[in-house]
Amino acid sequence: MTPDPPTRADIVVRDARLDDADFIAACNRRLAAETERRVLDPGVIARGVRRGLASPDLARYFVAEVDGERAGTTMVTFEYSDWRDGVIWWLQSVYVLPAFRRRGVFRALHAHVRELARRRADVRALRLYVHHDNARAIATYRALGLRLSDYTVLEDDWSGAVAEADAADAAERP
Repeated sequence: MTPDPPTRADIVVRDARLDDADFIAACNRRLAAETERRVLDPGVIARGVRRGLASPDLARYFVAEVDGERAGTTMVTFEYSDWRDGVIWWLQSVYVLPAFRRRGVFRALHAHVRELARRRADVRALRLYVHHDNARAIATYRALGLRLSDYTVLEDDWSGAVAEADAADAAERP
């Protein structure tokens, strides 16, 4: 028998702390493996998460807990928009542990971040990007009121920190 889904009151969303860094890095590695069949360099992602946690001008991390157990995470980064004369908050690195999926954890993360953003006069919008093959995530995001935009993301990544991988192999290495 599966446990009853938590109520919103059972899910606590809080700002991440330095002692969450390993959890966040592991979630990011699993996210890359599950959604993009990529392997993240463990040292690079560990340093990246710690840098983000220490640099609020770069990123802000959140952790969702269910009954005191870490269940998911997301990161917000910031983009200035002169068209809007304000800031767009980007939800990134969204990950919910498999045991907590379909139980309202992302809904709680999203609601928390959206509420914080709406309280700030300089924030104009929330955005996120999602892998085009991730139909379940797209459906979840749309159900929360996010809509598909007219933009396509292009990149020129010379970091060398992200490698293609067999998803089965990569998913084994959190």
